Amino acid sequence: MAKCWTKEEETKYYSELFYLYVKKNKSLHEISEILKIPESTIFRRMKRLKIKTEPHLKDNYLKKRKGVQIPNKYSEDLAEFFGIMLGDGHISHFQVVVSLGNKEEKYAEHVSLLIKKIFETSAKISIRNTGYRDVYLGSVEITSWLFKKGLVSNKVKSQVDVPSWIFSKDKYMKSFLRGFFDTDGSIYKLKYGVQMSFCNRSLPILKSLQLMLKRLRYNPSSISLYNLYLTRRKDIKRFFEEIKPSNHKHIVRYLKIEDDLRRSDSGYSRRL
Repeated sequence: MAKCWTKEEETKYYSELFYLYVKKNKSLHEISEILKIPESTIFRRMKRLKIKTEPHLKDNYLKKRKGVQIPNKYSEDLAEFFGIMLGDGHISHFQVVVSLGNKEEKYAEHVSLLIKKIFETSAKISIRNTGYRDVYLGSVEITSWLFKKGLVSNKVKSQVDVPSWIFSKDKYMKSFLRGFFDTDGSIYKLKYGVQMSFCNRSLPILKSLQLMLKRLRYNPSSISLYNLYLTRRKDIKRFFEEIKPSNHKHIVRYLKIEDDLRRSDSGYSRRL
């Protein structure tokens, strides 16, 4: 649910956006640069304020963003990026956004660098008042290409699936799993062990994740309430050694759980 604005906030947002978009004829991308907030936020505000968007009137309409490089072949980096996008990514006509938590500063930098490596153009990081971070990049050229490659604006409504090329090589599946787990996965301690979960509201994605894990000789659970699990300790250990998650918060949590379990195992052995 959208945050309620005070009368002062509504007046402020309307004044600055009307001035920049209508009076100064700035594009959403240019306003994003000026206000230091994602284009998607600007678009939502304009929609709420009933300021009509008219991209065809802007000076840079349909011009390509300078320096953008569209990949000419599949790669492990691209597979990881698709995992991220099908996890916590969002795509609109003009912008790619990856939304992250308030404890994911290092991972936000990782995502930004990954985008730079794939598309040879810089993504920006916006920090909300809550500390949550958005890694975003505005480029119609990139979003159009991603739509053609199978990404969608609403993953749940479309019940999108993983692109078939991800299954063509083990290294693509591993990279995809890394990106997906980093953004839409979690790891936590059970009473007598440890568990990893992959959560998504698109059932085809969960089925594809299950198939990937099986092909890579893991032992995933059945799908339950939009979740898929790894519970065998050896599977989880191999996942962190072989898939190598990049999100620091998962790595720290896993190492702490493993340390706790080793202490527990050691204490049990001494009692015997």
